[in-house]
Amino acid sequence: MRVLVAEDEVDLAELITTGLRRAGFAVDSVYSGDAAQAYLGLHEYDVLVLDRDLPRVHGDEVARALVGSEYGTRILMLTASSTTEDRVEGLELGADDYLGKPFEFPELIARVRALGRRSMRATPPIMERAGLVLDTARRTALRDGRALRLSPKQFEVLRILVEANGTLVSAEELLERAWDAHADPFTGAVRVTMSKLRSELGDPPLIRTVQGAGYAL
Repeated sequence: MRVLVAEDEVDLAELITTGLRRAGFAVDSVYSGDAAQAYLGLHEYDVLVLDRDLPRVHGDEVARALVGSEYGTRILMLTASSTTEDRVEGLELGADDYLGKPFEFPELIARVRALGRRSMRATPPIMERAGLVLDTARRTALRDGRALRLSPKQFEVLRILVEANGTLVSAEELLERAWDAHADPFTGAVRVTMSKLRSELGDPPLIRTVQGAGYAL
């Protein structure tokens, strides 16, 4: 799941970004409305965490433009004012959800995850293939009944491969779907994560590599 955080308080933006990444999301962050619009035009996001009071281009304008576009990005609007009138106004602008500041971080994660499920194509809560059982709600994985100890990134890569149902997934697609916009395609991030994932999966090997084309289960 890919998330864009648009928040002009830099410390808060970095806190939200770090927390969401630790929860397994691919996250980019910007600090103004015009930067948010630029990123939304370049990348596909499942969820936009949008501060309402952004500089240069107001958060309301970002929401209006996004709602009027063809993108399926869901909007979680943040604001220091959490009166009923402000909530109603934010929702009428097209926001899918509304969260007042200050907020509890577990609630933010739960709301982002819920919105992400609405923006993505339907995924079964339990996915099975080749002896693997993935619980996408609890973020747990088993192989032949053995619990796998996967990092959030490893789980997301494995989920994408299971979802592909045996078809090839390119390294570029994995970078696009499981990493954020700052991931350098030349760092070998996919290769390193795949190596660790293979090690955790154990023998016999489940993931095959087609040189220059991608990976498949």
